[in-house]
Amino acid sequence: MLEWMHDASVVEYMGKNFAEKTLSDCEAFIEWSNSDNDNLNLAIVDDNDEYMGTVSLKEIDREEGNAEFAITIRKSAMGKGFSRFGMSEIIKKGFDELGLKFIYWCVSKVNERAVRFYDKNGYKRVDFDSLKVKTDYTDEECKSFYWYIVDGKV
Repeated sequence: MLEWMHDASVVEYMGKNFAEKTLSDCEAFIEWSNSDNDNLNLAIVDDNDEYMGTVSLKEIDREEGNAEFAITIRKSAMGKGFSRFGMSEIIKKGFDELGLKFIYWCVSKVNERAVRFYDKNGYKRVDFDSLKVKTDYTDEECKSFYWYIVDGKV
């Protein structure tokens, strides 16, 4: 986990300063992940149980039936199907186990690699205002993102 956090090419379009993160921060995140009910964070691993990335459902709103999706893949795992697999599995878990109605996420408009991935895989772009979800992003930040959605009918 610390490897991708310190890889400028991986975190380039993320809103946090991951370069300052430490191994203790990673361990605290893992411990917190195991005790938090409003977020679901899972490791993506290869056949040898080696960590490839993290996939998450954040801010799970059980009352409204939605959550924000997030994913980070280490550089050496990119282009090998781990993103598609991790995304598919957590979306399925969100609908089948958590009973969500839809899952949404945003990506910086300048993050061409991620935009290409989501568009190529047929995820639907939507206007942020149509989502009617709670977010900590400012209006200006919301405008700098493409917003995507997948609903439980898929």
